[in-house]
Amino acid sequence: IKPSGVPYERLRPADMVVVDLEGCVLEGDLRPSSDTPTHVLLYRHFSGVGGITHTHSRHATMFAQARRELPCLGTTHADHFFGAVPVTRPLTAAEVEADYEGNTGLVIVERFADLDPLAMPAALVAGHGPFAWGKDAAESLKNAVALEAVAEMALGTWLLNPQAPLLENCMLDKHYQRKHGPKAYYGQK
Repeated sequence: IKPSGVPYERLRPADMVVVDLEGCVLEGDLRPSSDTPTHVLLYRHFSGVGGITHTHSRHATMFAQARRELPCLGTTHADHFFGAVPVTRPLTAAEVEADYEGNTGLVIVERFADLDPLAMPAALVAGHGPFAWGKDAAESLKNAVALEAVAEMALGTWLLNPQAPLLENCMLDKHYQRKHGPKAYYGQK
């Protein structure tokens, strides 16, 4: 995980901190990210997730701050996320005081009680920002970039047409399944 407070422009591969699933440092001389408890909780609860990316990207964070899910308006969204990207409930004052970062992970896990985290590899934490994940770090980053792109597209779509409809379910299913379903055929083998 990224070390706490180290600016990205100064970050080197040797600066990364290796932690276990309890958040204990195994390798590295720097303190791990303050968000480590959130990350390890997601790793423990979401089977198949091997990478997590947390950002404060502008457009996805707007949805998190507005406490509004990101609906699927088009096929770019459907290529990455199977439905609306969910928003969590806000943390209570007691949750923030007791274990802010751990409880941030818990509200994500709670929101995914009836969702498949591999089909919906992102969440918007109310009042905070986006978390994305994938089978490895590269895929989690790809999903974070896609989340930001579709959030920006949604805002632009609503600017052009405030009553823009959701993408039809048949199109959502087709676009998602052709890339991620059991009979996926998009791309090269």
